[in-house]
Amino acid sequence: MASQRAMHNACTRRFLRRGFSTTTRRDADFTHAIIGGGVVGLAIARQLQGREGASTVLIEKHGTVGTETSSRNSEVIHAGLYYGPDSQKTPLCIKGKSMLYELCARHSIPHRNTGKWIVAQDDTQFKALKSIHEFSKQVGVPTRFLSKEEAQRREPDVRAEAGVLESTSTGIVDSHSLMQFLEGDLENRGGICAFKSPVVHVNPLDAGRGGWEVTTKTPDGEESTITAETLVNSAGLAAIPISNMILPPDRHRKPFYAKGTYYSYAVSRPKPSTLVYPAPVPGHGGLGTHLTLDMAGRIRFGPDVEWTDDPSDYTPNRANLRAALDDIQSYLPGIDREAIDLDYVGIRPKLGKASATSGGKGFVDFWIAKEDGFEGFVNLLGIESPGLTSCLAIAEKVEALLYR
Repeated sequence: MASQRAMHNACTRRFLRRGFSTTTRRDADFTHAIIGGGVVGLAIARQLQGREGASTVLIEKHGTVGTETSSRNSEVIHAGLYYGPDSQKTPLCIKGKSMLYELCARHSIPHRNTGKWIVAQDDTQFKALKSIHEFSKQVGVPTRFLSKEEAQRREPDVRAEAGVLESTSTGIVDSHSLMQFLEGDLENRGGICAFKSPVVHVNPLDAGRGGWEVTTKTPDGEESTITAETLVNSAGLAAIPISNMILPPDRHRKPFYAKGTYYSYAVSRPKPSTLVYPAPVPGHGGLGTHLTLDMAGRIRFGPDVEWTDDPSDYTPNRANLRAALDDIQSYLPGIDREAIDLDYVGIRPKLGKASATSGGKGFVDFWIAKEDGFEGFVNLLGIESPGLTSCLAIAEKVEALLYR
């Protein structure tokens, strides 16, 4: 782990190695500066540090990696079923899923291919399942409908009055172990992580043609500035404020934050062995109050959705508990309602109060782009689900935007 002092020392060593140069860009402290130490920022930093001669710094405001959205989610490896044919989310999720399974298997990162059931209770919901199934065939993601007999035999506690669509490539991953691996591999490749370093100012030198100055501030108020040839904004919940530091006012955006409360389950039955999701509701900001499992086999439910103006509001909200219980009991009727309680909160960065699925009103895609008018700058905004699944594919995309 590195502090601002370690980052300064690394910069000094590079100056001594490189010697004097007459161009600002060649004099830069680092070839790459990545703002944001979540799973996507880690994957990008690791990818870029793999380039010959690279020197990469990952700048993170907290004291460790992945303390926000990356560690406060369902830890699901998504199949790529919900985001439509023309989005960035679909190909990045599908490619990222394959890359993530391969990485986890190769490096013994805890994960499991659990599969997922999407369940319908009426004809309207079943139509949504048929639409998902048709789309899955278009994009090459395996799904299949289960007969009532098979569904009853495999998961007798799950109710699906109108049908079950199974996604066989969905799974779960220990996100903390994944991020520990990415951090370690980044450092093994020679990159550094600068923790407790919130960014307070970004200055593009000659619109980025001369590189980038990034100023951070320590908890005791000391400011430090480094320079980098390229800049990647992968700051998650803070990405839009960072973007607004750089882009002109007519390109500023308003951040939206979807707060979701997760619920724990304190008894051992019922206990399905697969993930269970309700059929998606058009216009909903999430995928419903679904059932997921952790690597220890514990059940959790959620998240619900409420909009907040405070990206640090991690207090669970009991106000939605009754509605969540009703949602859960619609597909898991045998639950003990008294055994479900508040667990933790995750907050997702959004580009609008939009649907989580492509069929819903106002669906908003990932924004991953090399911004017009700036050299060496890639901006990542609204990186929520399926960001965890897509992280390795996003990293490849960012490298391609910078160098190809």
